[in-house]
Amino acid sequence: MDKTDPLASPSDRAAYEALAREILEHDRRYYVDNAPIVTDPEYDRLRKRLERTEAEHPDWVVPWSPTQRVGHEPLSAFRKVVREVPMLSLDNTYSEGDLREWHDRVLRGLGPGVLPTYVVEPKIDGIGIELVYEKGVFTLGATRGDGRVGEDVTQNLKTIQVLPLHLPEPIDVTVRGEVYMERAVFVAINREREAAGEEAYMNPRNLTGGTLKQLDPRLVARRPLKLFLYEVVGEVHARTHWEALGWMRRLGFPVWKDIVHAATIDDVLAAIHRWGKRRAELPFDIDGIVIKVDSFAQRAELGFTARWPRWAIAYKFPASQATTRVLGLEVNVGRTGAVTPVALLEPVELAGTTVARASLHNWDLVATKDVRIGDSVVVEKAGEIIPQVVSVLHERRPPDAVPLEPPRVCPSCGAELVRHPGEVALYCPRDQYGCQGQLEEAITFFAARGNMNIEGLGPKLVAQLVAHGLVQDVADLYRLTVDDLVKLERMAKKSATNIIQAIERSREAPLDRLIAALGIQLIGHVAAQAVAERFGSLEAMLGLAPEALREALLEVPGFAAERASAVAEYFAQPRHREMLGRLRERGVDPRVLQREAASGPLVGKSFVVTGTLSVPRPEMQRRIEAAGGKFQSAVTKATSYVVAGADVGAAKLEKAKKLGVPVIDEAGLGAMIEGRAGEGEGGGEGGG
Repeated sequence: MDKTDPLASPSDRAAYEALAREILEHDRRYYVDNAPIVTDPEYDRLRKRLERTEAEHPDWVVPWSPTQRVGHEPLSAFRKVVREVPMLSLDNTYSEGDLREWHDRVLRGLGPGVLPTYVVEPKIDGIGIELVYEKGVFTLGATRGDGRVGEDVTQNLKTIQVLPLHLPEPIDVTVRGEVYMERAVFVAINREREAAGEEAYMNPRNLTGGTLKQLDPRLVARRPLKLFLYEVVGEVHARTHWEALGWMRRLGFPVWKDIVHAATIDDVLAAIHRWGKRRAELPFDIDGIVIKVDSFAQRAELGFTARWPRWAIAYKFPASQATTRVLGLEVNVGRTGAVTPVALLEPVELAGTTVARASLHNWDLVATKDVRIGDSVVVEKAGEIIPQVVSVLHERRPPDAVPLEPPRVCPSCGAELVRHPGEVALYCPRDQYGCQGQLEEAITFFAARGNMNIEGLGPKLVAQLVAHGLVQDVADLYRLTVDDLVKLERMAKKSATNIIQAIERSREAPLDRLIAALGIQLIGHVAAQAVAERFGSLEAMLGLAPEALREALLEVPGFAAERASAVAEYFAQPRHREMLGRLRERGVDPRVLQREAASGPLVGKSFVVTGTLSVPRPEMQRRIEAAGGKFQSAVTKATSYVVAGADVGAAKLEKAKKLGVPVIDEAGLGAMIEGRAGEGEGGGEGGG
């Protein structure tokens, strides 16, 4: 065999076992950690190499080989769910030729004169899920896990709005599908995290997997997930998959509307080409197309291999990837002090743009991937947006490749770097007042679109302003003049005038945008809006002692102790208070935007909801606020009622009793919303 063949068999049994162990590790990272370190094409090459080796050397096969089971055991945080019918993987192909070969195998399996038809579905890049309904009621939802054993995430799945809790028919049925997150939601969550000084998530699939494994369904509800279902498990009153999908739709299950019924393999390929062209237009990620034999009788004839059905296959789209070389390393310090590595690359075309830099995320990842200057690397656009190094082609490494060592001091100010317990990032211990790099990032963030929206004030201009001593914090922006700017490099008078006008317009930004622009840890735009509505002005916040401010923040919906403390500590620091005072002196003293006065039967009342309800928490919040009420996350003296569902924890009920807050049930709340307050109050577990 040609040893340049990427599928060439290992030369001996020890090398074979090393390959099997490598694949097991990739399985663990993919299925358990939701953090793969190789691309799908790389993984599939490893699998096919292992399968070829075992076919050539059957006496080498070990019982623990990845080919001898479906997958890897799941995490242990949730109750295990053992299923009778395993959730198998699908065989993959990346070429039309391979797809036609699969079609020929199907024809041979069915015998002479029998022609299949196919169903063509998008392969959503999400998390596989199984839903169980008893007498038409949703009773259990479990992750794929290792195929045979999954994890019970029923309560988290109930937060998905499109998941039916009650079917129109009292039937017992098990269905399977994919939970996913839309790209717009993913981007918004990452913006919130970056605004709060937290590390961004890698991609929608990883965030979906992590969300489903949250122990608190309230957090899951704040990260809107979506669901498509594509399979009925066990007996179904239909002859074909196409008919079964129609039956699922009639029951109210979310089934993708543009699934294609293909009469020939040429029709299948035409559908794949159409999907390839419209892929970028979809609101969610798909990484391929699934092709299934339509007839259930023909499926039974074709059967299964040990790992996947013979009657289905996944055609995988190539990722937005390219190969290039690492030319150098850039070390950046961010607004929060995190010091991150960026690979400087030989420029390469990637998804329509020229890429010369790619994120390496953190130094632990650099060590794990063993990235060196001179290496050939595969780069990919994470979520089709941010270039990142996904793998190193170690076999192409030149002898003079230079290892990348983590820095010991901040590249901006020279302070010795530290690592916080439990975190992988290195940090500069100084803040923006002692580190020029952090100051530049903080000012750029303050001026960004969605914050103070100072058009034209980008990173290069900010760096000049700081270097020339014109700006030492964000308050100094509001004393700049056109004459100050025209002295800077490549700054014409017209451009300078436009920037000064943009700074002037930013004085009118509402209070919530100013609070978000300050870059307080854990405070993104949603939290900033809640703070602005609670206090109404900077003056009100500056007028409170730190502990009083913290206590007041604990009454804000969605604020736990950590977030309240972050705001209180920011306002307690003398440098911050002095800077905020100068902002007010220079005309930046916004008030909260006036909202339309609330109306409805719940006006003047505030509610805390606890326990399991008939609808997800965000929907209950919407109903309360639509009726004029306020939604709170914590029980305080200002709380009017606690609404208690099933499986209520003791803490909120005990606090309600201590403060004399009435406790009602969901029916009682419904009566109040409908204006039948006398019928609803007192419908729960007592109170004052």
